[in-house]
Parts: sequence; structure tokens; C-alpha cells
Amino acid sequence: MMNTALRIVIDVFLVIGAFFSFAGVVGMLRMPDAYCRMQSSTNIATLGVLGVSIGAFIYAIAVEGSAVMAVKIALVAIFTILTNPISSHAICKAAYKLGIRPEKEMVCDQYGRDSKDD
Repeated sequence: MMNTALRIVIDVFLVIGAFFSFAGVVGMLRMPDAYCRMQSSTNIATLGVLGVSIGAFIYAIAVEGSAVMAVKIALVAIFTILTNPISSHAICKAAYKLGIRPEKEMVCDQYGRDSKDD
């Protein structure tokens, strides 16, 4: 049987993951341009998955006692943390090269500086 304190810790991480997923969806609906929406979608994929993964990892170790399940969950979390920021940056850079611009003038246009070198 699971300890009550352990169950609370697992539930807190699951709620944190759900909160960031919900906040990211709201951000995708409310943000004005593609770049802001990309930030919100990365928020969903990175922080939402990370919170749920930590809760699932604790559950796999403490309740199930399955090291194999814990390793799989840890690998999913690690690959999510590594790939989501890189892929969102690549998508934003591709959108900039296609001519998609934010609604307001950018304060610092690093994408424009980089594309002048092409």
C-alpha cells in the first residue's frame, strides 16, 4: 500500500504537469503571432511532459518497484528536454526565413542578422 505523503508528492507533480499543459494551451489560443504561439507550444511539450514524467518516475520506483519502467520514463524526459527547445528554434527560424514576422517590431532581431549571412 502506498504511503499518503508519497501519493501527495506524485499528485503534486502530475498537477504541475497538467497546469503547464493547460497554461500552454491557453497561451496558444491567446498569443498574437506564430513566435509567441511557438513558445507556448514548447511550454506544453517541455514543462508539461516533465512534470508528468517526474510523477510517473516516482510512481515507477516507489510503488511499482520497476527499474525498467523508471529508466524508460527517464529517457522520455531527457529526450524531451533535449529536443523540444532545439526543434522549436528550428521551426521559428524557418518561419522567419519564409517571411512570417511578429505583429510588433522586434527589439532584437537575431534571426535577421543571421539571415543576412546566407
